[in-house]
Amino acid sequence: MINTVRIGDMDSLFRMISEQEYREDLGRNRNLFVYRGQPDADFSLVTSLMRNCKDKRKALEPCILRNFTKYAAMEEPSIERSVWWQMIFGQHHGLPTRLLDWSYSPLIGLHFSTAETNMDMMDKHDSVVWRIDIHELHDLLPDKYLREAKKMNTTVFSVDMLADVCDSLEQYDEDMGDKAMLILEPPSVDRRIVNQYSFFSVIPSDMNDIEGFLNANTHKTYKYVIAKELRWAVRDMLDHQNISERIVYPGLDGLSRWLGRHYFVKQ
Repeated sequence: MINTVRIGDMDSLFRMISEQEYREDLGRNRNLFVYRGQPDADFSLVTSLMRNCKDKRKALEPCILRNFTKYAAMEEPSIERSVWWQMIFGQHHGLPTRLLDWSYSPLIGLHFSTAETNMDMMDKHDSVVWRIDIHELHDLLPDKYLREAKKMNTTVFSVDMLADVCDSLEQYDEDMGDKAMLILEPPSVDRRIVNQYSFFSVIPSDMNDIEGFLNANTHKTYKYVIAKELRWAVRDMLDHQNISERIVYPGLDGLSRWLGRHYFVKQ
């Protein structure tokens, strides 16, 4: 089920960002929650491929990846290794893909929840941070994926692990149907992936309703709704904690975006 919690004060926010389960076997506080922030609480959980290609996405996805590889291989030859490399590099550079971005850090989730293109809208609507539990999703995977994960003693797949067990989109879709989705940790190809503590969920073509899937198959999925009245306070707290575009998007583009927002004049 999807548990909805409204965050209307800083005490509630601090409980959200500090949630960790105590593990007796380790004597440590650890979890496998990952977070996704969206600037409007009314936005659905959809991939960029869903938004871009709608009901034609299954037919158009191979065309998008094939043409991306054709033109991008000169700059990044490694993408010819597998369709999963093509997808990750494409997602990284704004290509519509079936991947959905997540972060291990709730602070990164909060950053994207309070990063408006139009800053005048910050206090006009609520935003959201989604939380899912990797363990819950892992337990839903088909047996051959569970065997591969057990062999590598992990619940998160690398690109090479996924390629070993599944070498095509068609095979992945056949294996998953609309009953499971895999969590993929991308290779650390640049500082942005590292700084964002990035993970991806690989959405099967037959999964048309991601939220419906989570509601039916999980118990630890949370939808944290950040009240519009709190968003500026959250934004300023994150900046004070050095969680900003300057860190999330290393380089001059991120620096410029951060400075533009830092000097934004509220009306």
